[in-house]
Amino acid sequence: MIRFDAPALLYVAPVVAAAFALFALWARRARIGRALAWSVELAEMARASSGKGSVMLIGAVALVVTIALAGPRWGSHVVTTETKALNLVIAVDVSRSMLAEDVAPSRLGRAKLAAARLVHDLESDRIGLVAFAGRSFIMSPLTIDGAALQLLVDALDPEISSAGGTELSRVLKQGKELLLAGNEVADRVLVVFTDGETHDSIDAALREARELEREGVKLILVAEGTRKPSLIPIRDARGRLLQYHLDADGSQVRTVRNDSVLTLIADAARGAIVPSEMIDQAGAVRNLITGLKRSPQATTAAARNVSRAWLPALAALLLLLLHTFTRKTAALAAVLLMVGSGSVRAQASRNPADHAWRKGNLRAAAAFYVEQVKTGEGGDTAWYNAGTAGLAIGDTALAAEALRKAGNSIDPEIRFRGLFNLGLLHLRLARIDKTGALEHYNAAKKAYREALLLKPGDGDAKWNLELATRLSTPPPSNRGGGQQENPSSGEQPPPRADEPSGRNGLSVAQAEQILNSIAEEERRTRERLNRNRQRTGVKRRRDW
Repeated sequence: MIRFDAPALLYVAPVVAAAFALFALWARRARIGRALAWSVELAEMARASSGKGSVMLIGAVALVVTIALAGPRWGSHVVTTETKALNLVIAVDVSRSMLAEDVAPSRLGRAKLAAARLVHDLESDRIGLVAFAGRSFIMSPLTIDGAALQLLVDALDPEISSAGGTELSRVLKQGKELLLAGNEVADRVLVVFTDGETHDSIDAALREARELEREGVKLILVAEGTRKPSLIPIRDARGRLLQYHLDADGSQVRTVRNDSVLTLIADAARGAIVPSEMIDQAGAVRNLITGLKRSPQATTAAARNVSRAWLPALAALLLLLLHTFTRKTAALAAVLLMVGSGSVRAQASRNPADHAWRKGNLRAAAAFYVEQVKTGEGGDTAWYNAGTAGLAIGDTALAAEALRKAGNSIDPEIRFRGLFNLGLLHLRLARIDKTGALEHYNAAKKAYREALLLKPGDGDAKWNLELATRLSTPPPSNRGGGQQENPSSGEQPPPRADEPSGRNGLSVAQAEQILNSIAEEERRTRERLNRNRQRTGVKRRRDW
């Protein structure tokens, strides 16, 4: 059965067709009359070139187009699509310590925002949701229903858990069981948002972490909170502060992020930690799982009353094309079409900022990019372009502000490029500002570390990180009493990613080898130190 989106247009269609036909007939007669004013022969040519068939064609095209606008629908079809999905479980700590507001808006609020972003970005993957505190419980099994998961993430709150405290061993076990019940072809990932303030035995959590490693489950711990002791606010539904959480003795509870616990668990599972200082935690998690194996997944969807408006629209187009290319004016129509498309392309490419950049007028390009930023055009790309132009012309204030904005972009490519150039800016500033050189080197190292989380294999970023590390290390004292030459002084060009600095510079491969050895040594040192720390939880049950 045929249905129409706007059935009223069917009654108007004959009137529209008649109006177009009458207009075409009037135009034909006017054209013949003007030709007759010149000569009889010219009038005969005009009459022969536009017969009554053209008038009928115009009316038929108008009729068919009006029917297309009415939106005819009929029939149904089945669409089968195949995607590759990953098995991923998101576990969120909903204990009361996550209400601490040492990060904005709170530890739990930030974790919910990052979890919601992951659900949105990984819409083709199978995702499960687990909430945990003193107990761990499944909010959703593995599913591709992103809308339902978003609602469940928004509803996460300490009140949904009947048992207070934090027990990491239970969530590691339940997350593993939920993942093992899924598809065996795809890789399995467990992402845990927590402040690491566990109240159960750390030995139990380490056993479960090692079990994750044996089962091939990749563990990613997302740290929330700071190392500064923070109070736990209790607020009403309107957000007004009622009091701060008290322990059994009536004293205000102070909570801190427990990095030692997170490090031990991550090392036991051979997993990764996304630090709390990372601005875009969801982006870091997404990049960590980019290279994992995904299993094919077929999805079938049936649609009823499919829109068929394209059929009459196609018929009208074919009639017009047939009429156009069978007339003497076909060549002229083709020329006009080519000229029109060329002018459109020329207008599309007429960007004054890009034109100035190509001409080498970087200062003018920077001014144009700044104007785009002020008017809200170009988004994060305009920030990156303005910062890069500022870096090129030596405007450090513009470059610092714009590249910092680009480094916070949600687009991974723009964020990586912004962070890379921001690190380069600080390397250059360190050469100029001798007093604050160490501060600039540390800022450069921070920028390149965040960039490497987005692209761990980028050799240029690795080399620049190693360069900043070497230059920020104070030189050994010269026992001969002379002054050692500063490798960053003199008339050397600014540090570049594609060449070493100094006469004894390292290659990119050597820099990568050094970084890997430093990371391995740091991991072993942390593990050795943490073994000497307290390995058992507090005996008395705590409710935060």
